[in-house]
Parts: sequence; structure tokens; C-alpha cells
Amino acid sequence: MEYNEPLCSVALTLCPGIKPIVAKRLVECVGSAADVFRRRGELPRLVPDIGKPLLAALDAPDIFARAEAELAFAEKHRITCLTLHDTAYPARMRECEDAPLALFFKGEADLNRKHVVSVVGTRRASEYGKQFCESFLRDLAALVPDVLVVSGLAYGIDVQAHRAAMRNGLPTVAVLGHGLDRIYPPAHRRTAVEMLEGGGLVTEFHSGTSPMRYHFVSRNRIIAGMADATVVVESAAKGGSLITAELAMGYHRDCFAVPGRVTDGASVGCNQLLRDNKAALIQHAEDFAKAMGWVEDGAAVEKAAPRLPFVELSEEETRVVQILSRYDSLQINALVVESDIPVHRLSALLFELEMKGMVKAMVGGAYRVIK
Repeated sequence: MEYNEPLCSVALTLCPGIKPIVAKRLVECVGSAADVFRRRGELPRLVPDIGKPLLAALDAPDIFARAEAELAFAEKHRITCLTLHDTAYPARMRECEDAPLALFFKGEADLNRKHVVSVVGTRRASEYGKQFCESFLRDLAALVPDVLVVSGLAYGIDVQAHRAAMRNGLPTVAVLGHGLDRIYPPAHRRTAVEMLEGGGLVTEFHSGTSPMRYHFVSRNRIIAGMADATVVVESAAKGGSLITAELAMGYHRDCFAVPGRVTDGASVGCNQLLRDNKAALIQHAEDFAKAMGWVEDGAAVEKAAPRLPFVELSEEETRVVQILSRYDSLQINALVVESDIPVHRLSALLFELEMKGMVKAMVGGAYRVIK
């Protein structure tokens, strides 16, 4: 059998009892999903604390036959299987400890656009929430035309965000809680099809997977992990959008919430996030874009690189400074994408550059060159 990366990545997701965080750790310890199976006998030495149940799970019957069938389905329906080693895999998600080994993607969007925002909220959106989605994404498109909008295609705020993005010329991607052999809810099929042009649909779930409640909780981590920031437009006291906000904070991503009247049930969750200092208050697209360091004085920022001072820098440090020099500031997740340097390594480089007086840390996880 040829142990190629897509086949082995999908097979590893089919192993019973192996959750994403464990699967990713296995791959990181050994080097690739293919090597997990190639070097099966060496795993007790290569992976600290690996247990017998996990080793037994790798020998589960039919996982490769099922993986081959899934990849055949994907090829037939023009679905791309993205593994952790693919450059098209969303780099922001890759840095999360529970990133899926394989994502199935149908569409045309660049999942590694310079700016990515997730917009989520209640399924019972009010006119206030719907109007905010429209004005926020209209104004954001004018300020930051290269932004990618991510949501979950659910009723309410999610689908409003997708439709508002398309109306304003922004690519938008839906993260699904089921396989790509169906669309849920069915009422949003037309919107999903329209999103394929310039945007797309993405899921970690195999074909035949039904839209179960716990799948949507798992889906929410991808909505949070793919983006630089999550904006919660409306939310009740409990719900999936608050889970997404918590996940975003756990990934050290920025979180914003739209305030509402204390008497509005759809605003209770957002007001709680603001009260507990778990999210920054947002009223306009310009508030958001400035907080993220994406614009300055109402205009998108992109500057020519200045000459570097006479400071001894490594090759990676030079690359980071040159990228930062093109902007007034840049959020660390966007810098990960542009530099292709893992976040743990990039954090160390940025610290060294701060010590050398080359860069300055700003609010919201952004950095700028000191000139």
C-alpha cells in the first residue's frame, strides 16, 4: 500500500477513539500522517506516553478502505482534501493544538488571505442584528477589500453574514457540521451554491456524516481557528456563538461583541461578553479594523519598506521586519501566514526583535516596525 499523506490523514481521522488533538500530536511527533503508519512499530519510542489502546486503534479494520472511498468521493465531486502539510490548509487553524488533520474544501477562496474575520450569532436574529451585518460588512469591504468572511451557514446571523459579504464583493466561507454530500439547513442550499464562486464550503466531516448537535460544537472551533478575530453580533445567554467566542479566546484570537439593549434577549450573550471583559465593544467596521491594525485614519494601510538600520539580524528576523515594514501594523496571525513561520517560532523571533529595538507590540496582538 502507498502511504501518501491525504490517504493516511483521512485514515487517522477514522481510527476509533483518536481525537483531533491526539491525532495532531501524533503527526507532530513522527513528522507526517504517512509516517504514523509507516513507522507503526517505532511509535512507542517516538511518542512519549503512547498507550496500547491508541496503538490498537491504528490497526482498526477497514480504515484505509473507508479513507480511499472518501477520497474517491472528494475527487468525483471536485472537493479538495487539505492536510496539515498542504500550503492551502488554513495556516491560522494549523497553529491550533486541535486542528483537524484533514479538511475537505469545495470552492475558490484563499483560506490564507491576509485578513480573515469570523462573524457569528444567534439563529433568531433581530432586524438590528441583520442590519448590523449588512452595514458592518459593507463598510469593512470599503476599508479592507481583501478580507475573507467566515461563518457557519446557520439560520440567523450566520447566513446574513454570508449574504452580506457576497452583496459587498467579499469572499465568504461556510464551515459545516456535516459532510459535503448535503447542505444543512436545506433552505440555505442556494446561498451555499452561490458561495462557491469566490468563496466556498469547508468541513472536517466525511461524506455521510449527519448534522448532529455535537458536530456543530466541533465545527465552531474551526470557525474560530481559521480567523484573526471573531465578531459576535447577537447571542442569547447560551449558544453556539458564545462557544465560538470562548474558543477564539482560547486560541489567543481577538473577540468582539456588538452591544444591545439590556431588554433584548438576542443581546444578552454579547452584553455578558462585554461585561466580563471577554470581548471588545464594536459599533462600526472602522472600530474593528483600527483595533485589528488593518487600517489607519479610515484607509487601508500598505507602506513601502524602509531601509533597515545597522542591526545584526538573522535571516528569519530580516524576513519578519521586511514584512512588517510594508504595513503600519500587522496582527500576529496574519504575520504567520505571510512569513510561513510557525507561531511558536514567530513569537520568539518577535521577542528578540523587541529586545533589539526593531519592533513594538501593540494592542490586539499586532506588531509594528519602530522607525
